Amino acid sequence: MTPLLRQTQASGYARIFAAATVWGSIALLVRATDAHPAVIVFWRVLFAAIAIGIYLAVKRRLHELPALPRHMKIRIAAMGVLLTVNWVCFLGALTLTKVAVAVLLGYLGPVFVAVLNPIVSRQPFDRRIVLPLVLALAGTAFIVGPQDFSLDDGRHLLGAGLALVSSLTYALLIVFVKRLLKGVPASTYMLGEYLVASALLLPAALLLQGPVAGSEWIALATLGTVHTAFTGALFLTGLRLVPADRAAIITYAEPVSAVAFAALFLGERAMVTTLLGGIAVVSAGIMVARLAPAQTATVEGPPVPVAASDEPLDPADVRG
Repeated sequence: MTPLLRQTQASGYARIFAAATVWGSIALLVRATDAHPAVIVFWRVLFAAIAIGIYLAVKRRLHELPALPRHMKIRIAAMGVLLTVNWVCFLGALTLTKVAVAVLLGYLGPVFVAVLNPIVSRQPFDRRIVLPLVLALAGTAFIVGPQDFSLDDGRHLLGAGLALVSSLTYALLIVFVKRLLKGVPASTYMLGEYLVASALLLPAALLLQGPVAGSEWIALATLGTVHTAFTGALFLTGLRLVPADRAAIITYAEPVSAVAFAALFLGERAMVTTLLGGIAVVSAGIMVARLAPAQTATVEGPPVPVAASDEPLDPADVRG
């Protein structure tokens, strides 16, 4: 397959869908360890940084991050802070409140993206995404079980608040990363972002409960290399090719795959409403993928010759 064929909107949607589907199995790995949520995120970003670093070293591209202009480094560092807040808040929400509350509020992110993207990109709001966005959000509500959507005490309220912060920081990440990727290779951006997140979370890793058993280390290594480095490359290279608001809607594939993984590996039974919700989410994704490009929108790519180096990481490279 030639690079030209790979750089299409269809390819972008496929990469984002594949990444979101893999992310649905994150809960399986998180449940395999008793480590504190902040410590889980630390090892996730550290293993991811190591994997990306090995990839760039093999490609002889480690010099790219130090060579970036100072303002670019500052922006990447800011994204690392946002990423840290996003992941810690979401995992914290899962430990403080019901899964239904955490997931449903956490997946308000694409709604925030739809609101923020026209402001940041300075393009008109694409009204055609409203229907698939509502359909995907409603489908997610069916999947997580809205009957459990209740807040009994302060602990649950705090968890709900963390989930909302997670969804807002997710939206900020999507819309600002889209702009950053115009001039920075995805893998170089990821290395900087993950190094910053690792530095921020190092105190938590030293002070809070961490992994002990070998199975926990395997789970965290997989979470970092496969579910963060490899899928992160898939997502970011896909995000280059499609509008940010549409990309966010495609990520609703994650709760659908999460239910499927839970049914397959955790014995959690899927209800009829869950299946209906999954159909709604998949239908929304198909609607988005079939939308013609808006007249004012363009497929954004970097103004520097980095397309070849921005291809998704090969699994063998990720493993080092």
